[in-house]
Amino acid sequence: MTTDSLHPALRISGALTSLNTLIGRGVAWLTLAMVLVTTYVVVLRYGFGKGSIAMQESVTYMHCAVFMLGAAMTLSRGGHVRVDIFYQHWSSRRRALVDLVGACLLLLPFAIFLISSSADYVSQSWRIGEGSTEPDGLRIVYLLKTLIPVTGVMLGLQAIADIIRNALLLAGHERSQDADLHPRENI
Repeated sequence: MTTDSLHPALRISGALTSLNTLIGRGVAWLTLAMVLVTTYVVVLRYGFGKGSIAMQESVTYMHCAVFMLGAAMTLSRGGHVRVDIFYQHWSSRRRALVDLVGACLLLLPFAIFLISSSADYVSQSWRIGEGSTEPDGLRIVYLLKTLIPVTGVMLGLQAIADIIRNALLLAGHERSQDADLHPRENI
């Protein structure tokens, strides 16, 4: 079966998951940058007796970006911590029901809460052009804080993708479990 013959909602689910995967894979490269910048900071400090607050802060920013922007991809691949003593032995339909209820009652409301509760916090930071409290620090704290609602949006999109996929599975569309659209099976 080709992608063209898929249920239209399943194509939407696959597109949302692909978007989060693309972003997650992109920010994963920041881990290499973190290692290189940290090495540079250590050599600079202990080899030459100089420090760079901005470089140290950049490692923190990259670390935040990796975790916050990679959360939705991790979710799509089933990489978050869960108690699966029972779950792993259940049928795909029963797991789909649990995932559907969890996404509707927990994940989606959490994503909405994350977006709404951070809106004023982030907009105030943008209004004042918030920067580091350190004299030589990065002047882009507002960008770091923007990761909060962006994470909420990405988790919300992944929740919608999972809701679609699991609802279709429960409705009898077995194609929703295919490996190309269900990355959890490809870990």
